[in-house]
Amino acid sequence: MKSKIIILAIIMQVSINASAQLKAIDYKDGEQVLSGFGIKPTAALKEKPGVLILPAWLGVDSHSKESASKLAELGYYSFVADIYGKDSRPKNPSEAGPKAGYYKKNYAEYQNRIQLALNELVKLGANPDKIVVMGYCFGGTGAIEAARANMKVQGVVSFHGGLGKDVTRPIDKITPKVLVLHGADDPYVPKEEVDNFQEEMRASGADWQMIFYANSVHAFTHKDAGNDNSKGAAYNQLADMRSWQALQNFLKEVL
Repeated sequence: MKSKIIILAIIMQVSINASAQLKAIDYKDGEQVLSGFGIKPTAALKEKPGVLILPAWLGVDSHSKESASKLAELGYYSFVADIYGKDSRPKNPSEAGPKAGYYKKNYAEYQNRIQLALNELVKLGANPDKIVVMGYCFGGTGAIEAARANMKVQGVVSFHGGLGKDVTRPIDKITPKVLVLHGADDPYVPKEEVDNFQEEMRASGADWQMIFYANSVHAFTHKDAGNDNSKGAAYNQLADMRSWQALQNFLKEVL
């Protein structure tokens, strides 16, 4: 029993140490001040790989920062991007919808904000040749946009993100590897959108994977989403655990 308590204390201390390193970092897009959060690993992996985290539609949140801390414990440099701006973040879902919708429509601006955050991740110490972009919900859409823009990253990971794009946009070759982690019952991403995305991946020549999680809807990694699937967005502990493991496997493969 005593040994178990000691081990638990060590694990908690490692977590506390990693979280303590998470620091706000201001940067700019023209006159717009952006404020993300960066963290250096206590023991970096040999190649000094980095992971850029794109938050859900409310912007920088505890979920994205928690993911950064967990990745730092695994040896990755991590940076949580600020897409909206330090003084422009939505205060509630009613404000988040239009703001997220703007960047989905004006995807070049979204891609630019992602690139600016990538630059900050490199400044933090990450190897520019060993980076993955991951995102949740709206951020998952951003991760796919990073692939569509062929940013200098080795891979992208979308957790329950939107997959659609304007049909008038050209389909270009996609170089980064793509992993999509998707709720099998997500009502916000219709089957047509999934089918069109898969056709896009084939046409682009991408190295892509898509994993569906049973009994899972939108936001299945967000503990604050409740557990009522009928609402369309709900937490699923098993899908959360499985998707996090899938992320780790992907990171080891591409980085």
